[in-house]
Amino acid sequence: MTAKFSCARIRLGVALLAGLVLFHCQTKQNPQPVYIHDTINNIIHDTLHQIVRDTIRDTVIIAETREFIRGADLSFLPEIRQSGALFYDSLGQVKDALQIFKENGCNTVRLRLWHHPSNDHSSLAEVQAFAQEIKAKGMKILLDFHYSDTWTDPGDQAKPAAWAGLNDLDLGDSVYQYTKRVVSIIRPEYVQIGNEINGGMLWENGRLSKQDAFVGFLKKGVQAVREILPQTKIIIHFAGINNSDFFYNVLKTKGLDYDIIGLSYYPVFHGKDLTLLTSTMSQLVSKYGKKCMLAELAYPFTLGWADNTNNLVGLSSQLVTGYPATNEGQKQYLLKLRQIVSDNEKGFGFCYWAPDWIAFKGPSATNGSSAENQALFDFQHKALPAMQVYRP
Repeated sequence: MTAKFSCARIRLGVALLAGLVLFHCQTKQNPQPVYIHDTINNIIHDTLHQIVRDTIRDTVIIAETREFIRGADLSFLPEIRQSGALFYDSLGQVKDALQIFKENGCNTVRLRLWHHPSNDHSSLAEVQAFAQEIKAKGMKILLDFHYSDTWTDPGDQAKPAAWAGLNDLDLGDSVYQYTKRVVSIIRPEYVQIGNEINGGMLWENGRLSKQDAFVGFLKKGVQAVREILPQTKIIIHFAGINNSDFFYNVLKTKGLDYDIIGLSYYPVFHGKDLTLLTSTMSQLVSKYGKKCMLAELAYPFTLGWADNTNNLVGLSSQLVTGYPATNEGQKQYLLKLRQIVSDNEKGFGFCYWAPDWIAFKGPSATNGSSAENQALFDFQHKALPAMQVYRP
């Protein structure tokens, strides 16, 4: 929401002013026409001056400006485009997926970055080119450093092959130099130092159990960002809510400088208690004084599938009560999560993970999408009603 005057309330104030002036003129026992300019001085210096001042105070409201991420992780999109797959907006018109997200109100795109991937996808070259396109549309970048050549998550935090064998000092310097070079090129508005680093990063050196080394690597990444882009906000990413307090307390104890607590929240992995999610977020922001966002979330619109790749969610037992795997159920679930974040005074936004990950490799693919039933496009690649979650 941007700061703006409430036009309806301004009209109310103007109407009240006009009515009071008219009333004042009509109560004068004067057979000659009484014009406003003949009486305005008396009005201003009389009770109307106070009334007008109170009316302006009470009826003209400037909305509070609040930075709020309405994000989508579209890291798959460059690869999907290469396949020739088409996307359709809610009216059935063919459009580029990025444009569809822009038109629906998405204001931030999250991009994962791998150090030296086995192909060009999620490489610095691909991310740089896509980031330029995103910025040209007036959208912001959330850059997700994995500090690996492939996927990282709570169970996998392999360091880049190029950094294998480095001691902690040299590894920290590599984090600093690499991060500094990348942010100088991409210049993102938000930076995530590590991906789902519940158990640490850059294993084995940076396991959570080796707290000094782990937080030391984080500090090197933060230092690089602060030096190049001091206005960029830094996110530290934790998957789920269980043990999140212990994790962020380690960071506090070790004196880590960052801006935003970023949580992943998937019912299939992290529980189905939205009340617990709400209270955990409140406790974290209260205890650590940071803003908080849902850095990853998703939900199915069906329990069906469109290719032969096993899906992450396919059972009704994996759903949250009251939110079925339907078009409407998906929409209402996402609106609820957005409300949970926005109702928190330090809530900073949300980012839908892989809403573009359709079954683009075809119905027989066994290495296709494991979340096409959680995309924000149906199996005909048409935008779903849940896109409404991005509306300002």
